[in-house]
Amino acid sequence: MNRSHQTKGYFRLGALAMAISLFAMANSKAQTIIPIETAHNALVLQADAKKDVNTIFFGKKLSNRQEYAQVNDQYKQTEDYTGQLNSAYTPSGTRNLVEPAISVTHADGNNSLDLKYEDHTVTAINDNVSLLKIRLKDPVYNFEVTLFYKSFYKQDVIEQWTEIKHSEKGNVVLHKYASANLHLKSPHFWLNQYHGDWAKEMQPEQSEITHGIKTLDSKLGTRANLFQSSVFMISMDKPAEEHAGNVLYGALEWSGNFKIDLELDYQNNLRIIAGMNNYASPYSLKPGEVFATPAFLYTFSNQGKGDASRKLQNWARNYKILDGKGSRLTLLNNWEATYFDFNEQKLAELLKDTKKLGVDFFLLDDGWFGNKYPRNDDHAALGDWQENKKKLPNGIASLVKEADNVGTRFGIWIEPEMVSPKSELYEKHPDWVVKQPNRPEYYFRNQLELDLSNPKVQDFVFGVVDGLFTKNPKLAYIKWDCNAVIYNAYSAHLKNQSHFYIDYVKGLYSVLQRIRAKYPTVPMMLCSGGGGRVDYAALQYFTEFWPSDNTDPLERIFMQWEYSYFYPAISSSNHVTDWGKQSIKFRTDVAMMGKLGFDIVVSKLPEKELQFCQEAIKNYNDVKGIIWQGEQYRLADPCSGSVASMLYVNDQRTEGVIFNYLVNYRYGEGSKYPVKLNGLDAAKKYQIREINLFPGTKSPIDGNKTYTGDFLMTVGFNPVLNTNRTSVVLKFEEVK
Repeated sequence: MNRSHQTKGYFRLGALAMAISLFAMANSKAQTIIPIETAHNALVLQADAKKDVNTIFFGKKLSNRQEYAQVNDQYKQTEDYTGQLNSAYTPSGTRNLVEPAISVTHADGNNSLDLKYEDHTVTAINDNVSLLKIRLKDPVYNFEVTLFYKSFYKQDVIEQWTEIKHSEKGNVVLHKYASANLHLKSPHFWLNQYHGDWAKEMQPEQSEITHGIKTLDSKLGTRANLFQSSVFMISMDKPAEEHAGNVLYGALEWSGNFKIDLELDYQNNLRIIAGMNNYASPYSLKPGEVFATPAFLYTFSNQGKGDASRKLQNWARNYKILDGKGSRLTLLNNWEATYFDFNEQKLAELLKDTKKLGVDFFLLDDGWFGNKYPRNDDHAALGDWQENKKKLPNGIASLVKEADNVGTRFGIWIEPEMVSPKSELYEKHPDWVVKQPNRPEYYFRNQLELDLSNPKVQDFVFGVVDGLFTKNPKLAYIKWDCNAVIYNAYSAHLKNQSHFYIDYVKGLYSVLQRIRAKYPTVPMMLCSGGGGRVDYAALQYFTEFWPSDNTDPLERIFMQWEYSYFYPAISSSNHVTDWGKQSIKFRTDVAMMGKLGFDIVVSKLPEKELQFCQEAIKNYNDVKGIIWQGEQYRLADPCSGSVASMLYVNDQRTEGVIFNYLVNYRYGEGSKYPVKLNGLDAAKKYQIREINLFPGTKSPIDGNKTYTGDFLMTVGFNPVLNTNRTSVVLKFEEVK
């Protein structure tokens, strides 16, 4: 369904009770009202008599759509120069006095831009998804911007991006090119943001937004989320709680430098301008060329952070993460068992441990490649992706075959974007390396990036993956790492160095698209020395991400808690390792809250610990469908108490699993009060029993008692946590 709306009247998407309801209304000053409606929310735009497109409403949708035309009357501006404060896409250099979404230099050197409404169209993609396009043009220059709003009705999610093009007599330079320019009204705004570093990812901070501009950004080039995450929350009126409050979630779908400006203007409106970072990146646009920005996604809830997160998780599983509605493989990784020190014999024994443990496959990590410069530590061989003949004289193929013989599968680690200065690749193709001529090389983890803006390098990186699968068709898994940021940004391939940061990421996506076209179903982990590259643009090509190299289970409770606001459990790779001083039970219970894996020396496990792990994997296989596809409820926040509690429940509200942990051991802390459950059917009756018990222990919980959903959500259930029971996993089921 495609229709342009430039006239008066009312339009609705017929049989589609869905995403975008568009209509035009006339008043004494001709205007076009464009509401974008989802199940619970509305973003309402207005093209006024001067053809300026403004945002007039964002929040819980009205029951009577006709009343959107009256919204603007209720906000009285004090001065007549505030006309562009609520612009849907603010240009610079003409009437604008605040932070612009777009800034350009025209072919004739003029820096001004004005964008006027031309028309809009709506396309119903299916019964849940619609795409709105609003075309804007400069009345003086042959310059055009199209705003795209892709709405997902049931999930209350909108993806927004822009396309920029022109037909001027020469190149136009884009100085700023945001994906979205939101406008919010509220007496107060609170920001939840995330910062971090290696092994300290997703550290939350909350603050009230004050006047001026607060910027969340990255200039790292790759591994862009290392210090600052590109996801955030905005609470309106007051800080949102888990089950109450008005909150907007935002996230940029881009794996490179990003910039999110949060401007509280002099009229107390909040303007959110999000997109690629224009740092060192003025983009020269040829006549007729289209510059497309990445999508900025957002969702709103008036029911608190938990409701917003479930909307986003539902959207991600259904529309964004590769195979988000599918299954995942559990693994045993060799890294902490061997590090770089291994050979075929050692790996053959570990392959047997994979089968003994009961997981799905074995993953060979870093250190398997390089001959002239063997990969015996992290100082050499990146780029030389040939099997090390001393470690693996019979190659990867023999390991894949051995895995097949013992009844398991085989996966492998790669870091194909990177190069070691001590490598044959560096010697043969120094022009493929990201480094400044005539300047000293700076290394991050003793390595440099390959120049993915170069098509030859793209072919090489694709060939690394393709070659592995061509030689080893039964290869079951790829762990794709990215451990360095970009110093001395320079491309020997590009004529315009200002394009480098953008073209690098586009080159990465080009490679990933080629890989997925040829190998659409192979599971791949998005690893970046931890959470350095976690975003929904990359997750279109990966089945899961690696939250952090820090696998201390106590720290992981907090990290996984924060990640869960934006990403579903099926996408989070959680491994049991020897980090931390907690028991094997505690470590395993924490790792089960996502995609389970192990990175331990199985042969060194005491008998009871091995037995526990084997039984835990069986329990996990029983409940993993609920964890991966069910709705997630945060019951007890580890940041505000001694107990952390997380619940997953299936769509039918008939069964679920609850993970409970004691995170504060001081003063004999424990679960002194019952934890109130959520997401159940109040009228149903449930039984709760403890699973993942360590061999030889008994549970104090009577699994034969029956409780109504009403009781469990009103009074709660005590998991009986104490210093002797620091981790408790409960499974509940409906009883008739």
